[in-house]
Amino acid sequence: MKYTQAYHTEDISKINFLVTGGAGFIGSNLVQYLLEHGAKKVRVLDNLSNGYYYNIKEFVSNPAFEFMEGDIRDLETCKKALDGIDYVSHQAALGSVPRSINDPITSNDVNVSGFLNMLVAQKESSSVKRLVYAASSSTYGDSPSLPKVEDTIGKPLSPYAVTKYVNELYADVFAKTYGIEIIGLRYFNVFGPKQSPNGAYAAVIPLFMQALKDGEAPTINGDGEQTRDFTFVQNAVQANIKALFASKEATNEVYNVAYGERISLNQLWKSLQEAAQSNLKANYGPSRQGDVRDSLANIDKGKEKLDYEPQFSVHDGLQITWSNF
Repeated sequence: MKYTQAYHTEDISKINFLVTGGAGFIGSNLVQYLLEHGAKKVRVLDNLSNGYYYNIKEFVSNPAFEFMEGDIRDLETCKKALDGIDYVSHQAALGSVPRSINDPITSNDVNVSGFLNMLVAQKESSSVKRLVYAASSSTYGDSPSLPKVEDTIGKPLSPYAVTKYVNELYADVFAKTYGIEIIGLRYFNVFGPKQSPNGAYAAVIPLFMQALKDGEAPTINGDGEQTRDFTFVQNAVQANIKALFASKEATNEVYNVAYGERISLNQLWKSLQEAAQSNLKANYGPSRQGDVRDSLANIDKGKEKLDYEPQFSVHDGLQITWSNF
């Protein structure tokens, strides 16, 4: 998959970028975009605990690419990673609601303490102009209102959701206290190439695709009628690039990053069956603790302030992802 369309108008051949978590799914797609569009330098900071070296292996021969193995839980590492950097895309995090329920301490260490380290490093940096970070739709918690609008949230339903909400609170305080530029992007179920089906906490779409590839029935949690605003990764990359270069008036805000439509897991499974030309049946298991029942984003704020205009529907994204898979 190539990023032929430019989402920026700036000359990035003179700009140095840092992508934390750049060996992960969304991070490696961002790295690819920046390199394909001629960035001066793209440095990746990743400890490879949740990302994969094979996601960035193709970039190693590019002289503009630099890999730094390290952990955001170490402040000195964060400061070193920001040395000489103009713009930061902070994607490093431990995702997954079930993981956070099983191990809340590690999720907090990475997502809260690691994030705080990045903000401190940004505050002390003489070169960094802006940091854009991965927030999460999990912040909406138990709020029943649909579609989700940025200013209306409920109580978090998992330790993971707590950590991502704390990120937003810290970002707001740091922006106001230290005058630094920060933008948060609340992702809604991002999917696409480079997303791994491996591990206990893999996302649903790569799990479904692996099941179709192997001919083994997947398990759908609950009745499958829960809905999600699945978002193709190219839309998320667009939002990140737009946020990096948006006007100063757009900073110190959070924005929904989604397509603005919802489908049920049952509909999703049917679409993938059609893409794979398979009649494999799914099994049904118990509902997952901490999961939100329904999710749908209002993306008007991003359209207005970031000029975000998602190009890829769920159907388009599934076709591209399956062909890449």
